[in-house]
Amino acid sequence: MKAIDKPLNSAGRIIAGLVLFTAATASAETPEERLAAAGYALPAATSPVATYVTWRQAGNLLYLSGHGECGDDFTTGKVGRDLTLEQGRRSAELTGLCMLATIKAAVGQLSRVKQVLQITGMVNATDDFTDHPKVINGFSDLFVTAFGEAGKGARAAVGMASLPSNIAVEIQAIVELRDN
Repeated sequence: MKAIDKPLNSAGRIIAGLVLFTAATASAETPEERLAAAGYALPAATSPVATYVTWRQAGNLLYLSGHGECGDDFTTGKVGRDLTLEQGRRSAELTGLCMLATIKAAVGQLSRVKQVLQITGMVNATDDFTDHPKVINGFSDLFVTAFGEAGKGARAAVGMASLPSNIAVEIQAIVELRDN
């Protein structure tokens, strides 16, 4: 039997699946299509909960207010005590989906994003928790899925003693838009 005719073992099937998934994701043309190919769906955009706006555009820059997860069912608690690093990372990913929904509502389509300029990630964490960047990677990895290398921005990932409504993660960002 030729090597090419042999059935794949478990590791081979996983690698083949990843290659197919990566090819499908890379071949998708819009950020929305890339997100869908990766299994993501955008929630409804969030509304302000106080006296502010969720976004403000100045020229080709879109400033995004601090976001948590969209909806009434959101992750609460301190990473390092109430939540694991992975739960915090998932909250950051859900926060990213919420911010993508806000971007889409603000400018009509995610393909208007030219590049992410800056990300500030805040993690509700215990005093001794030090893996804030790993938590915020949930957000950053999602934005790379949507925008490729243009989804990487200059970034800060910091711990906070508390966040509004005891949310696990809050993230704000600045993105550059393409001309209409």
